[in-house]
Amino acid sequence: MMHMTFYWGKQVTVLFDSWKTDSWTSYALTLLACFLFSVFYEYMEDRRLRFNVIATGKKPSSTLPSVDTPLLISRLAGSVWTNPARYAAAILFCINSAMGYLLMLAIMSFNGGVFFAIVLGLAFGYLIFRINDVELVVEENPCACA
Repeated sequence: MMHMTFYWGKQVTVLFDSWKTDSWTSYALTLLACFLFSVFYEYMEDRRLRFNVIATGKKPSSTLPSVDTPLLISRLAGSVWTNPARYAAAILFCINSAMGYLLMLAIMSFNGGVFFAIVLGLAFGYLIFRINDVELVVEENPCACA
Protein backbone atom coordinates (compact mmCIF):
# COMPACT_ATOMS: atom_id res chain seq x y z
CA MET A 1 0.00 0.00 0.00
CA MET A 2 1.19 3.50 -0.80
CA HIS A 3 2.12 5.86 2.01
CA MET A 4 0.01 8.97 2.34
CA THR A 5 2.30 10.77 4.80
CA PHE A 6 6.04 11.37 4.88
CA TYR A 7 8.02 8.45 6.18
CA TRP A 8 11.68 7.61 6.64
CA GLY A 9 13.10 4.30 5.59
CA LYS A 10 15.01 2.40 2.98
CA GLN A 11 11.99 0.70 1.42
CA VAL A 12 10.52 2.92 -1.25
CA THR A 13 8.90 2.54 -4.65
CA VAL A 14 9.79 5.38 -7.03
CA LEU A 15 7.70 5.98 -10.17
CA PHE A 16 7.49 2.33 -11.28
CA ASP A 17 6.65 -0.95 -9.55
CA SER A 18 9.97 -2.32 -10.72
CA TRP A 19 11.94 0.53 -9.07
CA LYS A 20 11.85 -0.65 -5.47
CA THR A 21 14.58 -0.42 -2.89
CA ASP A 22 15.13 -3.05 -0.25
CA SER A 23 18.68 -2.40 0.92
CA TRP A 24 20.66 0.64 1.98
CA THR A 25 22.77 0.35 -1.19
CA SER A 26 19.79 0.43 -3.54
CA TYR A 27 18.25 3.24 -1.48
CA ALA A 28 21.46 5.30 -1.69
CA LEU A 29 21.65 4.71 -5.46
CA THR A 30 18.02 5.78 -5.79
CA LEU A 31 18.69 8.98 -3.87
CA LEU A 32 21.73 9.65 -6.04
CA ALA A 33 19.66 9.08 -9.20
CA CYS A 34 16.97 11.49 -7.94
CA PHE A 35 19.61 14.08 -7.09
CA LEU A 36 21.31 13.80 -10.50
CA PHE A 37 18.00 13.88 -12.38
CA SER A 38 17.08 17.07 -10.50
CA VAL A 39 20.39 18.67 -11.41
CA PHE A 40 19.85 17.62 -15.04
CA TYR A 41 16.38 19.17 -14.95
CA GLU A 42 17.87 22.53 -13.97
CA TYR A 43 20.47 22.19 -16.74
CA MET A 44 17.74 21.53 -19.30
CA GLU A 45 15.70 24.45 -18.00
CA ASP A 46 18.74 26.70 -18.46
CA ARG A 47 19.24 25.39 -22.00
CA ARG A 48 15.56 25.99 -22.79
CA LEU A 49 15.64 29.58 -21.57
CA ARG A 50 18.84 30.31 -23.49
CA PHE A 51 17.43 28.69 -26.63
CA ASN A 52 14.31 30.86 -26.38
CA VAL A 53 16.50 33.97 -26.36
CA ILE A 54 18.34 32.71 -29.45
CA ALA A 55 15.20 31.51 -31.24
CA THR A 56 13.26 34.72 -30.78
CA GLY A 57 16.19 37.10 -30.95
CA LYS A 58 14.76 39.07 -28.05
CA LYS A 59 15.34 39.26 -24.35
CA PRO A 60 12.55 37.54 -22.40
CA SER A 61 11.49 40.78 -20.75
CA SER A 62 10.94 42.35 -24.19
CA THR A 63 8.76 39.46 -25.40
CA LEU A 64 5.84 40.54 -23.24
CA PRO A 65 3.06 42.02 -25.36
CA SER A 66 2.35 45.69 -25.04
CA VAL A 67 -1.06 47.23 -24.55
CA ASP A 68 -1.23 48.08 -28.25
CA THR A 69 -0.55 44.52 -29.45
CA PRO A 70 -3.62 42.89 -31.01
CA LEU A 71 -4.63 39.67 -29.31
CA LEU A 72 -4.90 37.33 -32.31
CA ILE A 73 -3.16 38.97 -35.25
CA SER A 74 0.35 38.82 -33.81
CA ARG A 75 -0.11 35.14 -32.87
CA LEU A 76 -1.33 34.11 -36.31
CA ALA A 77 1.41 35.81 -38.30
CA GLY A 78 3.00 33.58 -40.95
CA SER A 79 6.53 33.79 -39.54
CA VAL A 80 5.46 32.21 -36.26
CA TRP A 81 4.25 29.00 -37.89
CA THR A 82 7.15 28.67 -40.35
CA ASN A 83 9.96 29.26 -37.87
CA PRO A 84 11.53 25.85 -37.02
CA ALA A 85 13.17 27.32 -33.91
CA ARG A 86 9.71 27.74 -32.40
CA TYR A 87 9.02 24.04 -32.86
CA ALA A 88 12.35 23.17 -31.25
CA ALA A 89 11.49 25.46 -28.34
CA ALA A 90 8.13 23.70 -27.97
CA ILE A 91 9.88 20.31 -27.92
CA LEU A 92 12.29 21.54 -25.25
CA PHE A 93 9.35 22.81 -23.22
CA CYS A 94 7.65 19.42 -23.57
CA ILE A 95 10.76 17.59 -22.36
CA ASN A 96 11.23 19.96 -19.41
CA SER A 97 7.57 19.68 -18.44
CA ALA A 98 7.74 15.88 -18.51
CA MET A 99 10.90 15.91 -16.41
CA GLY A 100 9.33 18.30 -13.91
CA TYR A 101 6.23 16.17 -13.54
CA LEU A 102 8.33 13.01 -13.11
CA LEU A 103 10.20 14.75 -10.29
CA MET A 104 6.89 15.73 -8.73
CA LEU A 105 5.63 12.15 -8.95
CA ALA A 106 8.86 10.88 -7.38
CA ILE A 107 8.35 13.27 -4.48
CA MET A 108 4.84 11.85 -4.14
CA SER A 109 6.40 8.59 -2.99
CA PHE A 110 6.36 10.49 0.35
CA ASN A 111 9.79 9.22 1.30
CA GLY A 112 11.74 11.88 3.19
CA GLY A 113 15.06 10.92 1.61
CA VAL A 114 13.66 11.14 -1.93
CA PHE A 115 12.12 14.51 -1.11
CA PHE A 116 15.38 15.94 0.19
CA ALA A 117 17.44 14.42 -2.64
CA ILE A 118 15.22 16.09 -5.25
CA VAL A 119 15.02 19.45 -3.47
CA LEU A 120 18.78 19.52 -2.89
CA GLY A 121 19.37 18.49 -6.51
CA LEU A 122 17.18 21.33 -7.75
CA ALA A 123 18.98 23.81 -5.49
CA PHE A 124 22.41 22.53 -6.52
CA GLY A 125 21.45 22.60 -10.22
CA TYR A 126 20.15 26.13 -9.86
CA LEU A 127 23.38 27.15 -8.13
CA ILE A 128 25.53 25.66 -10.89
CA PHE A 129 23.55 26.50 -14.02
CA ARG A 130 21.08 29.28 -13.37
CA ILE A 131 22.37 31.56 -10.61
CA ASN A 132 23.58 34.13 -13.18
CA ASP A 133 20.42 34.01 -15.29
CA VAL A 134 18.73 37.03 -13.75
CA GLU A 135 18.20 38.53 -17.19
CA LEU A 136 16.76 35.25 -18.53
CA VAL A 137 14.19 34.67 -15.80
CA VAL A 138 10.69 34.86 -17.19
CA GLU A 139 7.57 34.30 -15.18
CA GLU A 140 5.79 32.61 -18.04
CA ASN A 141 4.43 29.73 -16.00
CA PRO A 142 3.65 29.93 -12.29
CA CYS A 143 3.95 26.15 -11.92
CA ALA A 144 7.34 25.35 -10.39
CA CYS A 145 7.65 22.06 -12.23
CA ALA A 146 6.94 23.28 -15.74
